Amino acid sequence: MSTVSQPANRPEQPPPATAPGHRTAATPAPGPDPAGDRHRLTALQGLAALSLDAMASVAYGPESIVLVLAAAGAHGLGFTLPVTLAIAALLAVLVASYRQVIAAFPNGGGSYAVAKTHLGRRSALVAAASLVLDYVLNVAVSVTAGVAALTSAFPGLYGDRLWICLAVLVLVTAVNLRGIADSARAFLLPTAVFVASILAMIVVGLFRDAPASTATAAGHASVLTHNATSVGALLLLKAFASGCSALTGVEAVANAVPSFRAPAARRAQRTEVALGALLGAMLIGLSLLIGRFHLQPVEGVTVLAQLADASLGHNWAFYVVQFATMVLLALAANTSFGGLPVLMGLLARDNYLPHVFGLKADRQVHRHGVLALAAAAAALLVFSGGDVNTLVPLFAIGVFVGFTLCQAGMVRHWYRERSARWFGKALLNGFGALLTAAAAVVVTATKFTEGAWLIAIALPLMVLTFEAVHRAYGRIGDRLGLGRVPEPPRRTRSLVVVPVSHLSRLTGEALGAAVSLGDEVIAVTVTYDTPEDRSATEALRRDWELWNPGVDLLELPSTTRSLGRPIADYVADLTARRPDARVTVLIPEAEPAHLWQRVLQNQRGAVLAHAVRRDTGAVICRLRFRLRG
Repeated sequence: MSTVSQPANRPEQPPPATAPGHRTAATPAPGPDPAGDRHRLTALQGLAALSLDAMASVAYGPESIVLVLAAAGAHGLGFTLPVTLAIAALLAVLVASYRQVIAAFPNGGGSYAVAKTHLGRRSALVAAASLVLDYVLNVAVSVTAGVAALTSAFPGLYGDRLWICLAVLVLVTAVNLRGIADSARAFLLPTAVFVASILAMIVVGLFRDAPASTATAAGHASVLTHNATSVGALLLLKAFASGCSALTGVEAVANAVPSFRAPAARRAQRTEVALGALLGAMLIGLSLLIGRFHLQPVEGVTVLAQLADASLGHNWAFYVVQFATMVLLALAANTSFGGLPVLMGLLARDNYLPHVFGLKADRQVHRHGVLALAAAAAALLVFSGGDVNTLVPLFAIGVFVGFTLCQAGMVRHWYRERSARWFGKALLNGFGALLTAAAAVVVTATKFTEGAWLIAIALPLMVLTFEAVHRAYGRIGDRLGLGRVPEPPRRTRSLVVVPVSHLSRLTGEALGAAVSLGDEVIAVTVTYDTPEDRSATEALRRDWELWNPGVDLLELPSTTRSLGRPIADYVADLTARRPDARVTVLIPEAEPAHLWQRVLQNQRGAVLAHAVRRDTGAVICRLRFRLRG
């Protein structure tokens, strides 16, 4: 059974379906496409489109470290810089690793592609599931955090925070539906303002001997514990794991390499290095300021706000930093919109997600992936009520799983490749894998009762879903004979059934198409036993005889006023009586010129197609004729 629609002038092209286990020859990468490159990213645009998550994490990464170390009192805060340096070292390892991932896997996919090649199918699916969960959570957390900053400045909006969150999500989704290059151009200015303000704050602060202002923290209770614990390895490890939330988003560039302009891999590598350099400089600079100003965390005021106050003073510059942070936190969701649809496209290509996620629109947009991500994030926002504290415990766990699998896979990559200095590279990736694995375990353990148990359940469920989709495509591939040479085509007699209800130009066009397609054409009409319907049937019979199109009109009586059932029964009977013939049901439909007029259609064609598809094996051809203005 098949369905054909005319005209088929769609800008989207599906990925080639492949049966599991069937390999196709690798096709060479296409040459530069100037028209398509307009909708792809430059290295600078890549920072705006794919790095907002990582950039915005400086707003909560240092704070996460400080809040953990505050358990050891003022002495514990002295370890902020060493912990930050350890995180910066891990950042350098990750950037170096993902530069190699970009070069080795220029088709994107990041940890999924690495794990699939070097660790096996199951590990690849775990990596993919962890990235999917992290990307969806990133959208929800970023939007709620940005709106939380807004409602902190304007408390009167607090009661409407959920609707504001959904409005921001709609805005970001709409921009991304226009293409990743358009989203990059739209978000380039906010990114530049944020980075410039943070770097300016750091530079100015390093030249100060004392805080310029403490007005922001005045009157707020300190969160330093009175019963300070000792600074042990467990506390430092927990601070390290919490601060590693600043590393989320580092993998997004490697996941979305195909979104860059040619040479895509080189531009993506430049973006990755620039991201690592900026993020590392901001993290280390902020930790230096924390130690320089002897900052103590207080309730209700962010660490970044205190640092801006101390460095720049409580003036317009302070509010620029706060506003830029608020905007970038809200827009950090864009990282997910740049990376996840590409990853979903790769999963669809490998038959682990419906093939619809592999479709690309004319602006190089994985439209269905963008919409699926928006829908999942909207569900999380509604579930949490727009409260960021409900979502944060779930955040950043999945990305560490992806980091660990990616680096473990790169160790095997170096071992198999044995290129120059391979041992040092493998050692670096192995050390990074150990660090990220430890961070994943600590974060999961410390946040398990706060909601991280949901990730522990969702991760295997998503892997099982991927495998179920893959098995379904395997069964479909077997039935279609994908990968096998089909039998030679043979000609069979073709019968075309055309449902009609009245005479019109549409009827004439449909019969003209039918006699071109089939050896024998039969027009059918459903009749009802009421005075009005009998009169309409007699008028149609009389007009048909006067028209005399050379095609017989068969009347199918219906006692239940059903439209689809009588035609489906007739087609089933015709198929049984004529097993040597191929039966096609051609359903003519008019398509209005204007979109709003389509709500006026009676959906007769959809009803007929559903009935015939459900009860028969006939070929369905829905022939649409557009009505021009």
